[in-house]
Amino acid sequence: MGTDRDVVNRSGIRIKPIYTPKDWSSENYDKALGMPGEAPFTRGIYATMHRGRTWTQRQLIGLGTPSDYNGRVRILLDKGATAISLLPCNSGFRGIDCDESPVPLLGTCGTVINTVEHMETALDGVPIDKISTAMNDPTPFTLFAFLLGVAKRRGVPLDKITGTANQSDYISHFVANHMFYRLSQPGARRVFVDHVKYCRDRVPNWNPVSVVGQHMQQAGATPAETMGFTLSTAIQYAEDCINAGMDPDHVLRRFTFFFDISISMFEEVAKFRAGRRIWARIARDRFGCKDPRAWRFKFHGQTSGVDLTRQQPLNNIARVAVQAMAGVMGGLQSLHTDSYDEAIACPSEEPAKIAVATQNILREEAHLCDVIDPLGGSFYVESLTDEMEAKILEVMEIIENAGGMYAAVDTGLVQRMIGRSALAFQNRVEAGEEGIVGVNVFTSANETVEEPEPYRPDRAAMEEHVRRFRAFKSDRDQQQVSRALSDLARAANGAENVYEKVVDAAMADVTHGEIVTCLRAELGFGHPVMVA
Repeated sequence: MGTDRDVVNRSGIRIKPIYTPKDWSSENYDKALGMPGEAPFTRGIYATMHRGRTWTQRQLIGLGTPSDYNGRVRILLDKGATAISLLPCNSGFRGIDCDESPVPLLGTCGTVINTVEHMETALDGVPIDKISTAMNDPTPFTLFAFLLGVAKRRGVPLDKITGTANQSDYISHFVANHMFYRLSQPGARRVFVDHVKYCRDRVPNWNPVSVVGQHMQQAGATPAETMGFTLSTAIQYAEDCINAGMDPDHVLRRFTFFFDISISMFEEVAKFRAGRRIWARIARDRFGCKDPRAWRFKFHGQTSGVDLTRQQPLNNIARVAVQAMAGVMGGLQSLHTDSYDEAIACPSEEPAKIAVATQNILREEAHLCDVIDPLGGSFYVESLTDEMEAKILEVMEIIENAGGMYAAVDTGLVQRMIGRSALAFQNRVEAGEEGIVGVNVFTSANETVEEPEPYRPDRAAMEEHVRRFRAFKSDRDQQQVSRALSDLARAANGAENVYEKVVDAAMADVTHGEIVTCLRAELGFGHPVMVA
């Protein structure tokens, strides 16, 4: 291949064969880069970044019964994970309880948690006042309510609870994660704002806002589009919170972001550096934040499962390592590394250990933490960051002209843009312009993909879990449950804080499915926006 071949990255930026001071001059240093921990934050949001404190290793876990989850999370904590995530069963994502779903489907892709009691079992032995937790918990945030119930039982002050409502971004669900439609879009907006208010007043060290670019990139958005959509969503949420009377200096400090990290390494690094710079300007100039902590672009990264292949699955170990390197050198705050078998089945235990070890190797053996922003000043990286910023701003202007992210999603504009990009990338793969090892290059004619046994919880244990759940519902104080649901319905139709009543209901032994059902009746069921 010659140097004159046409190279275009996933965001549509043409890549030159070599970069020189003509592409980026160090005279731009103060304005475009500055020092880490200082505006414009291109080089990172903290002065010492990973040299002072490494990223949080936050592995996403969800399987079986609460006892199964507890066993797996203890193993991963022993292997070096420094924070935990909790992924609920798909039945939970759909807003129903375990006794409403066929037992063989329960716990295959997440943990069956429907009550405070279940959460207490899942977190047995986990010091929730010392370790950060992330709840993959769409509106109305019942998992978080159950976590608060556990804190109350243990006597843990709520200001000691740290972590993130990892799926609070209902807009991204309407764009690209249809399983999460629990409430109508207006209903989800109402509960979201009340959730932010509640956390501001009661759980001050919890991050109630996680703006999720991951769903959109996995659906097919380019890295530049993903960042543009994500920042536009953050603007929408900031405006909604400010319109509800919240102080931007206070509320934006608790905004976090969640991104997919593709294998297009330098493109991802540029995406994160440009996003950090743009968000700092938005927080300071558009919303008038005076506190530099509100300018910080804090983000979690997850290596992209979309890039993983069923063919030659052990190659995915290398893919995950490259993706993780891109996230680390892009300046993330926490990281989940995928298991190599995730393209085939729910991660099994040994691949999950390798995923954790990958982060340990990058930190301990590859010495990625020794230098702050090691790619800073590279003619290529800085030029690419500038071009990425321009692409991101173009996307944001389209959304702004459409009336903001809420309106752009409501009309299907964002979905159509993602669909076009997904099709364009697939066409490149099929034409051989995008090489994927084991799929369209370096394939083996006689290769067969070994299908591992999919994870299935112990059938008897799951049946017992459901039996005990039914007994729990029968033995509850039914008048207490009825009052809590009446209070929740009244709040949904009035001016009271809806999320406060969600928490009250959880502590009154109301189940996840009952809370969702009540709010669906009052605020409407969520339906996808169909676009052509």
